[in-house]
Amino acid sequence: MSFQAIPIVDVGPALGGPTSPPDAAFAQEFTDICHHVGFAVITNHGIAKAHTDAVFDIMHRFFALDEADKRRIDKNNSPQMRGWEPVGAETTDNQPDMREQIDVWTERPLVDPSADAPPYHRLYGPNQWLSNDVLPGHREVSLSWINALAGLADRLMSALAIGLDLAPNHFEQLFGDDTMSLAKFIHYPPTPAGAAGVNPHHDAAFLTVLAPGPTPGLQVQNQAGDWIDVPVIPDSFVINLGEMIQSMTGNYLVATPHRVVTSDERYSAGYFHGPSLDTSLAPLDLDPKFAAAVDASAHHRSAGFMPTPAEANAGTAAMASEHRPTTYGEQLWNYFHRSYPEQMQRHHGSTMVS
Repeated sequence: MSFQAIPIVDVGPALGGPTSPPDAAFAQEFTDICHHVGFAVITNHGIAKAHTDAVFDIMHRFFALDEADKRRIDKNNSPQMRGWEPVGAETTDNQPDMREQIDVWTERPLVDPSADAPPYHRLYGPNQWLSNDVLPGHREVSLSWINALAGLADRLMSALAIGLDLAPNHFEQLFGDDTMSLAKFIHYPPTPAGAAGVNPHHDAAFLTVLAPGPTPGLQVQNQAGDWIDVPVIPDSFVINLGEMIQSMTGNYLVATPHRVVTSDERYSAGYFHGPSLDTSLAPLDLDPKFAAAVDASAHHRSAGFMPTPAEANAGTAAMASEHRPTTYGEQLWNYFHRSYPEQMQRHHGSTMVS
């Protein structure tokens, strides 16, 4: 059956902490929501409101700057695909997204592009930062935000592990030491008629934590194809799954299509929790009951993936691909080639994983 609303969950003490696993009943509830809906709004999550307020303050100050100052961290200058980009720079399903944004990834040592390693290792490297005389606190606030939401995401991952009958730390161990997560700071102008702030898509990583801000506009597509508005609840986070966990669970947990269409200026801050780039996306060793649940559901059996660059160029629709990358790095490399073809060609040539 198609969901008609996004579940709202008070996670509170049930989410556990750094040394205590989530409550088993909560873990089952959260996993069931992720199986049937793929989206939830969580409250009482433990992230201080002052921390979120500081992030939105940075965004308002940055996006109010002159373009010349924004271009000091122009994403076009980053082979690691980090920094600011103007409205329309990213494409989804071959359509430009009507938003500007700053992408900040986990900072890792730069990899020699001539090294004997998979090409996606070139995505490791530094972020671009504005100096404190242009935007005070830019680096400090951004990195502290990544660290805070990584901790929240780890606890939600533990809940999913328990709900899948795995050890609470299963995903944390699987992710390795050189994790690569993304913080995306987004400004949406009012969406033009016939366009979208971000076009319908799946997220690429494992789990997304979004601070949606006070302005509506985020919509989730249910199994019947209807677009369901995500409610605006003060001091909440929106949680959804990415294609990585969809692939690893054989479609038991699915990445649900979503988009943004807004009539008002909108700000949001997303965090996309990802593992080391070499992490395998091979199926998890799950109890057969999970595969049986997929077999019993036409929606889950038919859930597709975002296309490879070649498929996108050939006209394969968003979320209609059956291709499954073998590593997280391959998945990201395909995403960048699909969404930023000119920039990837300039920095990395035609090297594509698939």
